[in-house]
Amino acid sequence: MTLMNKLAMSSALATLLAAPVAAETELTMYYPIAVGGALTEVVDGIVAEFEKANPDIKVNAIYSGNYDDTRVRALSALASGEPAQLAVMFSIDAYDLIEQDLVVAFDDIEGVDPAWLDSFYPALMANGRVEGKTWGIPFQRSTIVAYYNKDMFRAAGLDPEAAPATWDEMISMGKALTKEGTYGLMIPSTGYPYWMFQALAIQNGKEVMSDDGLTTYFDDPAVVETLEFWKSLSTEHGIMPEGTVEWGTLRQAFLEGQTAMMWHSTGNLTAVKNNASFDFGVAELPANVRPGSPTGGGNFYVFKDTSAEERAAAMKLIEFMTSPEQAAAWSIATGYMGVSPAAYETEALKAYTAAFPPALVARNQLENAVAEFSTFETARVREGLNNAIQAALTGAKSPADALAEAQGAAVRLLKDYQ
Repeated sequence: MTLMNKLAMSSALATLLAAPVAAETELTMYYPIAVGGALTEVVDGIVAEFEKANPDIKVNAIYSGNYDDTRVRALSALASGEPAQLAVMFSIDAYDLIEQDLVVAFDDIEGVDPAWLDSFYPALMANGRVEGKTWGIPFQRSTIVAYYNKDMFRAAGLDPEAAPATWDEMISMGKALTKEGTYGLMIPSTGYPYWMFQALAIQNGKEVMSDDGLTTYFDDPAVVETLEFWKSLSTEHGIMPEGTVEWGTLRQAFLEGQTAMMWHSTGNLTAVKNNASFDFGVAELPANVRPGSPTGGGNFYVFKDTSAEERAAAMKLIEFMTSPEQAAAWSIATGYMGVSPAAYETEALKAYTAAFPPALVARNQLENAVAEFSTFETARVREGLNNAIQAALTGAKSPADALAEAQGAAVRLLKDYQ
């Protein structure tokens, strides 16, 4: 071998050794960005940390707008043969995903520890567990909480440390807080109106669906009374704007002083904390017959059309992102809940919640939380309920007529699943 050949071989070997190790497994993860601040940066940071610890796995995070956008885009990709191994989608999508045979139960993935499945808050697992198996793992999870402007409370002669604990208090305080340019309360009725409505119905003592995904109770008298109450906040009591209140702009309306109180996802907590120019508080939702909120947000799902190696890599990523340390960091960065009791035992989250107690409100509310509205044919049934709510709030139909129509449609959609 000539000297030139030896030098060439040495140079090639050096280049090979210096090159980064190529990832052996590539994952595509669809992810929703629906509320909060720069969540893409937070998720990108977690993914980068994971890839550093697992150089043999490459993660392509595809951000897809809200939860509905994410479901449509991920399922379209699967239908067209594009690779996708996992996604964070609505926790309430489980029935539809199972019905379409698109996802695999975590119990059936090799190596998944049943004790790990039981390590999350039971209330957050309710939507993901169907017919004895676990289909979704909680990550971007929330409850609805009440944000309120303490400075406005003081100016109105109200105790800034005492948010409304009952519907009656919410009305009386709302009237004291309502003035020109400022409403006492805003509850969003676009985006996710069914979610807010479910909270009100729970507080009025009635669930809007059965726990097997087969039955809805939209025309129950207590449910109709709930929608009448929501409408009365504007038409009778004058503490809320008439018509609909926009989900997407409500946080900014609160920050600009257009409302003294708002109901919104805890996923907005860090954004409100970082941008409020006033003293604000966070409280559990008020009670009527009982207190309560539905859970909300997204779960991890693993798609069925994946290899054993891809499933193993997906599980590594999911376990990493839901680990107590990462769940704590995620909660601090966003306002979403740490999904397990262990997350709240980390030094980071203990220190954060000690300094900023509002970060515990959503977690504490889990004691009175119920599974978010979900049925078979969820998207279509939910659309009918959303339309009924908006028709009633805008005065296009009476609450009773609107909900009777939605109930009739739901019965027809669910008939084949009975």
